[in-house]
Amino acid sequence: MKVLLINGSPNMKGCTYTALSGVEKTLNEAGIDTEIIHVGNKDLRGCIGCRQCKKNGKCAFNDLVNEVAPKFEEGDGIVIGTPVYFASANGTLVSFIDRLFYSVPFDKTMKVGAAVVSARRGGASATFDEINKYFTISGMPVVSSQYWNSVHGYTPDDVRKDEEGLQTMRTLGKNMAFLIKSISLGKEKFSLPEKEKRIGTNFIR
Repeated sequence: MKVLLINGSPNMKGCTYTALSGVEKTLNEAGIDTEIIHVGNKDLRGCIGCRQCKKNGKCAFNDLVNEVAPKFEEGDGIVIGTPVYFASANGTLVSFIDRLFYSVPFDKTMKVGAAVVSARRGGASATFDEINKYFTISGMPVVSSQYWNSVHGYTPDDVRKDEEGLQTMRTLGKNMAFLIKSISLGKEKFSLPEKEKRIGTNFIR
């Protein structure tokens, strides 16, 4: 069992990384393999709606998105971490997950997802909601914790003083490990829910 942790901060070892590391440590203690992938410092453009991915099974821009896609397919869960910029996720991260979630051809149903947000002060809840929407449109169970999954601080040292935030990260890791293991057992016993053929309704007639 494996979880990808996406670091959407431009700072490789900053506040977002500090929060993700707390989740990672707890997952590892529960026997879940992990990999942190640094996205926030990469030169990544947004989706241009060319839909070539629907023909080729991968994004037309051959960059980190296509490198991460097979890891996403093989994994059991993903944690997407971001700092807060203007009450929103980092733009580079948004470009990355827009293209990742849209371009991959595999079914993401019952892969487990979690958002982790790092804020100096405000905007954490709005950013948390923004990231969770990628999971809920994809049939992915969202992992909760004892509070919204956020830490606060201007530096990694500040985050390490946020005892409630760090406890939230540990609880998130425990809940994620439990959910992944439970879904694995459920697949063996019951298999995945039967899917209907998708219906698309256009609202302009």
